Parts: sequence; C-alpha cells; structure tokens
Amino acid sequence: MSETSNLKLPLVAPSQAQKHVTVNEALARIDAVVQISAVSRSLATPPANPSEADTYLVALGGTDAWLGADGEIASFINGGWHFVSPVRGWRVWIDDEALNVSFDGAEWRANVVAQAPSGAAMRGEIIEFDHVLTGGAGSEDTAVVIPAQTCVWGVTGRVLSEFTGGLSDWSLGVAGSDDRYGSGLGKGTGAWLRGLTGQPVTYYNDTPLRLTANGGSFSGGSVRLCINLMRFDLPEGV
Repeated sequence: MSETSNLKLPLVAPSQAQKHVTVNEALARIDAVVQISAVSRSLATPPANPSEADTYLVALGGTDAWLGADGEIASFINGGWHFVSPVRGWRVWIDDEALNVSFDGAEWRANVVAQAPSGAAMRGEIIEFDHVLTGGAGSEDTAVVIPAQTCVWGVTGRVLSEFTGGLSDWSLGVAGSDDRYGSGLGKGTGAWLRGLTGQPVTYYNDTPLRLTANGGSFSGGSVRLCINLMRFDLPEGV
C-alpha cells in the first residue's frame, strides 16, 4: 500500500531515503482538502497562473491537466495538480459564489440544509442584487425575480444611494401586496430593511419585487436587496 485509502496521501516506504519529501507532500495535500475552500467550481480548464494551494472543483468537460477529473477536487501543490475524489457528505465553500456545496455521491449541490437518501433535498438560498431606480414613476418592479416554486422567509436590504423624487418614504412588496416586506422605509443612504412575514410565503410563478414611493415618485437612488428563500429538490426516480 503506497497511499491512504480516503485522501490518497503518500505513505513512507520501508527504508525510504528522504522521508521528509513524502511527509511534506502528504501534509500539503491535507492542508488543501481539510476545511476546504475552493476558488471556483465553474472552470473546466485549469487557470493559467495558479497560486500554491489554490483549489478548484473541476467542472464538467475538464481539459488539459484536468482531463478526466470532472467533479474532483483539484489542488495546485508543488507546481502540479493533485486530485482527490470526493466522498458523499463532503462540503466545500465556493469563494467566487459565496456559498457551500455538498457532494451527494454523484454531484455537488449548493446550500443543502437537509437531504434524504433518495436525493430529495431542502436548500436555503439568498439571492442578492442591486436595484437602480429608473425614476419617473411611483412604483417599479425589479428585474431580478423571486423564482417559481420557492418559499420566501423574508427580504432584507440596504439603501446604497439616497432615494430622490420628493417621496416621504417607500414600501417593498410584490404585485397585490405592495408592503409585504416593509412600509415607511427610510430613503437615505445606509437605511435598512428587514422584511419578515408572519409565515413563509410560497411563490408558484417568477415574481419581481415591487418598490413603491410614498408621497412622491422615484427619480433616482439604488438599493441592495436580499431574497431569503428555500428550494425543494425532488427525490430520484425509480
């Protein structure tokens, strides 16, 4: 046996010279995969100039040095790529998306809170985006929508630049419920909102958020909004 079964760490052979080389390589691999934080999971081609210990989840269609390593953990160690095949239940933080993914035995899935043996899963998610007011109206809908078949717990936000247009304050909601996620909201830079409903609300169709100006209309300003929701994945078929 020349390597460990799980992480494929090199083992020191009997009477081996320069044992420190093997030990140091094993430590470098442990450093890469324990408490894993990956740069990205969207690349299929290795980056041109990786830094030592940079780690990626190889996307489908891996090429060049990542050929045949789809879905594996690739770490750049001592000038070369080293690969580890994930085991069901492993979790990795994806830095460029700011989310956790977990391996279900076949693929990496994002933000899993709970999962059944069949693959059914409950996933928590925050959709964050900046909305720039177009102006000239008393209300406007966001381009980003609450996705269909999701359950929203609440919406939070922060005014990035002051809302202008003579309004006294503003409300946030959806069509048919203009203030579901807040009313009397501050319009100055830095003002915030934490819009919670008494119980989660399910949306069966893609639904934009609606901003409504009270006592005036929008002429400018911007706000960062975060939709806090749950998704529900189906069990696998027979």
